[in-house]
Amino acid sequence: MIKRVVLSHALASTPTGRALPTRGNGRWTPPPPGTRSAEQIRRDIVQQRQELSRSVDALRNRWVQVTDVRRQIREHKTELAVGAAVVGFLIGGAIALRRRRS
Repeated sequence: MIKRVVLSHALASTPTGRALPTRGNGRWTPPPPGTRSAEQIRRDIVQQRQELSRSVDALRNRWVQVTDVRRQIREHKTELAVGAAVVGFLIGGAIALRRRRS
């Protein structure tokens, strides 16, 4: 549930933190036709391109961090050791049960 709230907030704001006009569903809605000049539309397009570029860069940086296996191993050594111990215990227990039954 918390992730949904965060996601809807992310849709309603920009990387710079500027709030965009939204409907009740949290999606951005453009202003009514004919209320902006051509120059305002051009400025908005330029601004949207810049914000999209920043978002893509941030996503690329996050992707690099998440897919860096060496870094993930370095940061999660304890969790990996516990997981390996649990898997080893389960496999050892399964082998012991098979030997006992035969």
